[in-house]
Amino acid sequence: MFKQSKFIILLLVVVLTVGLLSGCWKKTEEEDSDIPQGTETENGESGDKVDEVGEEIKIGTVGPLTGDVASYGISTKNGVEIAVDEFNQDGGINGRPIRLISEDTRGDQTETANAASKLIEQDKITAIVGGVISAETFTAGPITNDAKVVMISSSSTAVGIPEIGDYVFRNCLSDEVQAVQLAEFAVEELGLKKFAVMFTNNDYGLSLKDAFEKRAKELAEVTGIETYNDGEKDFRVQLTQLKGKNPDALYIAGYYTEAAKIAQQAKDQGLDVVILGADGFYSPILVDLGGDAVEDAVFTAGFFTDDPSPNAQKFVRAYTDKFKDEPDMFAAQAYDAAMILLTAIKNAGGVGGEAHQREMLKIKGYPGVTGSTSFTPVGDVVKDIIILKVENGKFIKLR
Repeated sequence: MFKQSKFIILLLVVVLTVGLLSGCWKKTEEEDSDIPQGTETENGESGDKVDEVGEEIKIGTVGPLTGDVASYGISTKNGVEIAVDEFNQDGGINGRPIRLISEDTRGDQTETANAASKLIEQDKITAIVGGVISAETFTAGPITNDAKVVMISSSSTAVGIPEIGDYVFRNCLSDEVQAVQLAEFAVEELGLKKFAVMFTNNDYGLSLKDAFEKRAKELAEVTGIETYNDGEKDFRVQLTQLKGKNPDALYIAGYYTEAAKIAQQAKDQGLDVVILGADGFYSPILVDLGGDAVEDAVFTAGFFTDDPSPNAQKFVRAYTDKFKDEPDMFAAQAYDAAMILLTAIKNAGGVGGEAHQREMLKIKGYPGVTGSTSFTPVGDVVKDIIILKVENGKFIKLR
């Protein structure tokens, strides 16, 4: 009898001990858990609170931050940063802060594809500003479009960019549009009638040349066309050919370094013409190299630093304060692209995807620092090009 009672007592002690240990173990697990029960985490697992990062609205940039064309990508990233700062200073979107994640493509297409995929799959961004150069946008565009993530390029001017897909936009004018608008301005506003053309032998120069030639022939006369290569220094042969055609204007489809030298050599040869150009002219180096030879030159641009409008000067001040340098065209167009992107996200209630894409198409007459911006049904930009002139060694705005 005694032995049986003793066994029963020992059994009760063991049961109670196991129960207490079990309760303590359960309590310890619950106290140590970073994800209490009852809700879902960002990756869909069970938890009782949303990951703090999930409260942010993340957008990305895709572009070269190192390599041969890094200056374009850095300016683009800087412009987007100013827009993000501005939104965050105003309370973000519905109280949610915006976080920028920038990926370096080095101007390489494989890196571009990897960057776009990372931003979408790992970082879970809502939208992307990019690519910076057209080749990047042709690479990243199909990736973002398939994922239904809006991407807007602020500097890809090639034909076919908006046709990549419904989720791909751009807010810069194509090479063709700026060339056509300058041809019209030259004839209708400047009264020019006979044009010669010189173009750099690359995609940029060729597309500008083709569009300018076509429109100028419809409105006036194109007397001669010559080509050259970037880095070339002697243009006397081409200019001699053109001088014999007696043009009253010379359209140079290329960049400021060669344009300044062409203008100098044209003047030396007595070729008395108005120099016309595209956005590749827009640099103080044009005047530094060209001097009197580029006086009165007229060219298209995507932005004008000295634009007196309050919007433009607010942006210039913010950029200069933050980066201790004046913004260029890439920075200004990227700022507008990001502001448009974030405005559409705000209008969509802070979400991306189809709702965001629909809101992008609703943008009409957005008052950007690079001009009033709207979009066509395929996401291409609708706005007037800026036209500048060299006057007394300074740039002034004609339109």
